[in-house]
Amino acid sequence: MAHVPRTTALTRSLTRSLATLNNAPPAGKSPTAIVMLNMGGPSTVPETHDFLKNLFMDGDLIPLPFQSVLAPLIAKRRTPQIEKQYEDIGGGSPILHYTKLQGERMAALLDELHPATAPHKSYVAFRYARPLTDEAARQMKADGVKRAVAFTQYPQYSCSTTGSSLNELYRRGKAGEAGDGVEWSVIDRWGTHPGFIEAVAQNIERALAKFPAERRSETVLLFSAHSLPMSVVNRGDPYVLEVSATVSAVMDRLGHSNPYRLVWQSQVGPSAWMGMQTSEAIKGLARLGRKQVVLVPIAFTSDHIETLYELDLEYVKEGQELGMEVQRAESLNDSPVFIRALADLAASHLKDYSSGKIGPTSIQLEDVVREGRSLAIVAPDIVMGILFSWCAVAHLYVHARGLMLGSQHAKRD
Repeated sequence: MAHVPRTTALTRSLTRSLATLNNAPPAGKSPTAIVMLNMGGPSTVPETHDFLKNLFMDGDLIPLPFQSVLAPLIAKRRTPQIEKQYEDIGGGSPILHYTKLQGERMAALLDELHPATAPHKSYVAFRYARPLTDEAARQMKADGVKRAVAFTQYPQYSCSTTGSSLNELYRRGKAGEAGDGVEWSVIDRWGTHPGFIEAVAQNIERALAKFPAERRSETVLLFSAHSLPMSVVNRGDPYVLEVSATVSAVMDRLGHSNPYRLVWQSQVGPSAWMGMQTSEAIKGLARLGRKQVVLVPIAFTSDHIETLYELDLEYVKEGQELGMEVQRAESLNDSPVFIRALADLAASHLKDYSSGKIGPTSIQLEDVVREGRSLAIVAPDIVMGILFSWCAVAHLYVHARGLMLGSQHAKRD
């Protein structure tokens, strides 16, 4: 198998082994919480129904009339099909396993990179599957946390993902579930961070190395991200722009070695969504005689149902049936380069916040809070400007109706 070497200084720096903590924090000091926000997914098949019910109960994501009545009905209808998909990928989503692993290794690095706020402890706060946000909040309170960073695990910001998670965290914090006097700040997007870009690029290079060297440059890179309804895009949600920026940065790192496309997956229901869809792109490439493809999950940081089922079992098979050779770039999972990137992001944030260089939220988040429905608390020790606001989703009633009627791709973890 051909090997594509990378020996840049950045790679050597990012892949260095986890260091030992030299300056231990004072005994009994409460940890600095790094709260890992994500959608989550059922770790076992029996958890699927509760995951779907929580998803459809989220009025930020899917506002429904009579939500408390309709959401359980939709979840019940969708459960058998989605359970079968989780069975097909091994009996559950691995997203909790990888999020915990990433968080624990990141926290170990943070203790060295920013000892002033050590010890650091990661908390997983999933929106729709256990451990839910309220569980993370209770654990923080039990640990006596006084300083916390809400760290989205969605590299690119959307009101339907990070926005919803921040709203839920705000509600739990306001209710005192995380304890009193917690000083919060937010990392809400990081889609062009050099370490993240390097980790993605290395995985693409490994996938490309599976093709013969003489034909490798002909391979088309299909960067696949979860789609958004056009009603959200047209309201100004920055997700599409930020995913595009990620792809551009990755291609710069690769030296534009291959043709590429940005495509979108997981459309649900009859309303218009961002396209073209990944499946249609594969069919189009086959018609053009392009027989080599690498699928690149560009908006996901670990394996879950959309990589293991949708990409691996549906799209790869579809391409093979069209006479194509389709490889999939690995997800970031336990990549030491990616985990170092997470640690660098958190360390820079903590340093810049402590020095007063940045506030508790990004400029982009502050702008949207000012323009939309602000849920900000301003107190001596907490500022949490959270939004769902003007990119709220009137379109999603139709979206949910499509799910209830049996659309094929009701899977988001």
